[in-house]
Parts: sequence; structure tokens; C-alpha cells
Amino acid sequence: MKAAVIHGPGSIKYDTVDDPILKEKDDIILKVTSTAICGSDLHIYSGGFPQPRPMVLGHEFMGIVEETGSAVTHLKRGDRVVVPFPIACGNCFFCDHDSPGNCEHSNPEHYGPEGGIMTEKGGALFGYTDLYGGYDGGQAQYVRVPYANYGPRVVPEDLSDEQVLFLTDIFPTGYTGVDWGEVKGGETVAIFGAGPVGIMAAKSAWLRGASQVIIVDTLQYRLDKARVTTSSTTILWNDGPKDVVEQIRALTKGRGADVCIDAVGFEPDRNLGDRIKATLNFEKGSIKVLEACMSAVRRNGIVSVLGVYPVNYDNFPLGQFFDKGIVLKGGQAPAHKHIDKLLDYVIQGKVKLDDIITHRLPLSEISHGYEIFKKKEDNCVKVVLDPWK
Repeated sequence: MKAAVIHGPGSIKYDTVDDPILKEKDDIILKVTSTAICGSDLHIYSGGFPQPRPMVLGHEFMGIVEETGSAVTHLKRGDRVVVPFPIACGNCFFCDHDSPGNCEHSNPEHYGPEGGIMTEKGGALFGYTDLYGGYDGGQAQYVRVPYANYGPRVVPEDLSDEQVLFLTDIFPTGYTGVDWGEVKGGETVAIFGAGPVGIMAAKSAWLRGASQVIIVDTLQYRLDKARVTTSSTTILWNDGPKDVVEQIRALTKGRGADVCIDAVGFEPDRNLGDRIKATLNFEKGSIKVLEACMSAVRRNGIVSVLGVYPVNYDNFPLGQFFDKGIVLKGGQAPAHKHIDKLLDYVIQGKVKLDDIITHRLPLSEISHGYEIFKKKEDNCVKVVLDPWK
């Protein structure tokens, strides 16, 4: 089959690889009909997450069941499904507590309670390095899906792939940020990052009854897309975080937002000073967005961290965290917990997901897709790929 294979930082190729096979009785083989590039994939592409051997990437995919293991009970050949991005068994302590990203069984070689930088990681993820299970991902024509009795969801035939594809990750992830923020109605939610996850967080905030949604980004074209797709207030991060925080406070009677969501992570846009600071501190990337969230949130407010942070930082603002009484939540989104409810929102027409797509490409143009997404060229916000072109 054909697949997108990472060969090292900045090198992803359209390769011919072996077809996947059933390895366990509860596996399925999925013929992928649509897949997408996620901002988290860029962390592998940039080298921020090391992957020493070639690997098929991609954790946003859907398709048609091609083959089922003997223990698969609720799927059959020909079923059309979306697949949540965490690989989870469905019956361990953490799966039983709606935390599939911490599954105890899916990542046996690298799992552990510590959560270290290179050891004792969480549960497995599709196409997300050997540290997270080493499973090939779905930027391919076919993919093996483990624990198929727990993960895949059948989708209605009258909905197109693009209407439901983002139930795999970015919609549940954006929704998780708002859910962690305990939004019940009437809150101001400030979202840092107008990429796909940030836009989905804004859509989710409106679904949960927020009275005001603010989106911050460094690029005007992304803010323009966010404004059109979410009807949110937008702020251009131009003169640094202080100006952004002051604008958010001005919109919230001086208090700050009830909830701030970091939808950027450790690889934000950085100037030379930021890079020098990281080098001197022996740190990878930056926590500048998290710091801005902690300044912009009100006292006793909640900061949800959806952006990826794979390493530790000595300059974490612990004093501010304590003085303001900030609640801080983060981690892999529990996609399985929310996916059924979010699918119902799509079916009922309460939310539209495909309006963020800016580029539709054949999988054969995978290198171009990663390049424009990484460099934010051609007004790229979201790339969807057809594995059969």
C-alpha cells in the first residue's frame, strides 16, 4: 500500500509499505477513505518528538472496515467508521475512568506512572512515535486498528467524510479544553491559537453557553478564518503577550477570562530572544503561550492545556499559579468520552466542522501538505488527504 512515512526531521515521503495485518483477535483492518494532518504531527516532523525509525504517521483518519478479527463483536466488513486518536483497551483502570489516553495496556514497552521525558509514558496513540506505542498511523491506504470493540464509531451514511472526520481528534480535543474549563454558561473563554484545535475549542465554547469567546493568534489570516467560522472576538498577538493580556482584561472588566485555553503548545512562533532564552535554559521550545494564559485568566480561573509540552521547564510561574489560585488542567484529550455526544451535535446540525478545511490534497502530495502546514503558507489552516490519489 501507499503511506506517508516519516524518515527524520523535515522528511516525510509517499512510500510503498507492507499492508497491515490482523495481530490480535479484536483488531480490524480499515480501508482509509479520508485522513488529515494534525498540528501534533508537526512536532514529529520538526524533530520536537524524536522518531528514530521510519514510521507511518497520522491519527486523524476514518474509513471502511475491510477485515475483522474473530473477537470483534459490533463491527462488520463494510461498516464506515471514525476512529478516536488514543489507542485504548476499554477495560483497564483509566479506561474505566474515562481517561483512554492513560490506558495501561496499549503501550506496554514504554508505559509507566512517572510520565518522564523519554520513559514511562502514557497510553498509545496512532502514528505517534515509538514512545507512544509504535503503532503505524492512518495517513495511509490501510491501517490496523487495535481494540476495535472500544474505539471505532459507525457514522451515518448521509454524512460526508469531511463532516465527521474531525471527530477523530481536533473536535473532541477542542471540546475537552472547554469541558476542563467547566463552562456551564455565561463565561468568557480566551483561546490562544487559531489553528484547527483552537477553532474547535471556540465552537465548543459556544455549544457550552459561553457569553464571550476570544481567540488570539500571531497570524491575521488564521484569525480571519476563526472569525468567519466561529463568530468570535479576535486579537492579533503582535506586540507581545502584555498587550494581549491587557486587551483580554479590558474585555472582562479588568478581571481576566474565566477560562484560558492553550491550543499552541511548546512550539509557538518565537523571536530570537525566545530562542536564546530556551538555549540558555537547556529547554526545548517555549512556555510563552502557557505563561500568557496564566496572566490572562482571572483569579481562581481555569487554564486548559491542549497544546503539547513534552519536556520540563524550570521557569514555570509557580508563584503566579499559587497567588491567583489558578486551576491547571492538561493532557491527552479523552476522545472516547466525548465522541458519541459530539457526533450527535453534528447529526443534529448544531455544529459544522468542515468549514476549517483550506486544502484538499492527494496523499501523494504529503510532503507539500506538511510543508505548507508547518510554514503556514498559502493561508493553510487544515489539510485533508485522499489516500487513493
